[in-house]
Amino acid sequence: MFIVELLLGVVLLSVGASLLTDGATAIAKRLGVSEFLIGVTIVAVGTSMPEFVVSVMSAIGGQSDVSIGNVVGSNIFNIYAILGITALISPLPLTKANTRRDLPITLGVSLLLCIIALDASLFGKEHNTLSRLDGGLLLVGYAIFLGYMIKGGKNSSTNSAATPAAQPQTIDNNRCNMGKGLLMVAAGLGGLVWGADMFLDGSISLARLVGLSEAVIGIVLVAVGTSLPEFFTTFVSALKGKTDIALGNILGSNIANILLILGTSATITPLRLGGIGEVDLLVMVSAVVAVMLAALCFRRGKIDRIEGAAFLAIYIAYTAWLLAK
Repeated sequence: MFIVELLLGVVLLSVGASLLTDGATAIAKRLGVSEFLIGVTIVAVGTSMPEFVVSVMSAIGGQSDVSIGNVVGSNIFNIYAILGITALISPLPLTKANTRRDLPITLGVSLLLCIIALDASLFGKEHNTLSRLDGGLLLVGYAIFLGYMIKGGKNSSTNSAATPAAQPQTIDNNRCNMGKGLLMVAAGLGGLVWGADMFLDGSISLARLVGLSEAVIGIVLVAVGTSLPEFFTTFVSALKGKTDIALGNILGSNIANILLILGTSATITPLRLGGIGEVDLLVMVSAVVAVMLAALCFRRGKIDRIEGAAFLAIYIAYTAWLLAK
């Protein structure tokens, strides 16, 4: 039964995220919102909606390991697996905005999560916990990030962390009216909520059946399932030769995962890290560092197939280590 729940959950999450993103984009265009704002506020957040729903529902249900593990695992998967696979298909060029702004911001956000989450390790507290105050701090950080990006977007049409070209499908403004856009948004939200609930139930059942901790399931299975919108978006972009948008889309999603999703989840209820440890957080940070090294030290200006293969190998090794614990 849990296999059916997992499969149907993945399908509903993917379809729901696609409908939500496409519908919201259509509405934004009909309202005359700039393409930059569509990319930053809708595309990046839209592809992260599965992580948002699963993490928030997990937090409400008292499964902190799944809530945090989902975000940490998704960020690791986004870079090491998705960018690795995409670079194997076609080398990924990096823009100046990627190397000078997006990567440093993503690294800073990842380090911020490490600092505020590792209370016991860094500050001698009893448990590693994300408190409501920490959640509020992350949400404030996301508001600042959006303000910075919107202000920067007024001066450049190409400095978005997640561009409109990264949409799973292109919406023709002339063919999609407001009513259809609203219907797509409603259907997308319904699919996300229903799919997240089914996928979460199936994941917990599987964890208990095979004897794995919920932290491992959250980092591996749930994270991969909820990262499918990012995977499809980046993969299709590479197939179409639009590799220049792939990295920005992934980094934009990673920032939203930490600041918006964990911020919201921790504000609802404090999140104890439990099985999510220093190694997992360090692997998440190392993924961003790896992209920076690829951009600045090895093949300047691109992530090539060799580096893509290395990224994928790191993810496979990390997953094997988790399962062997």
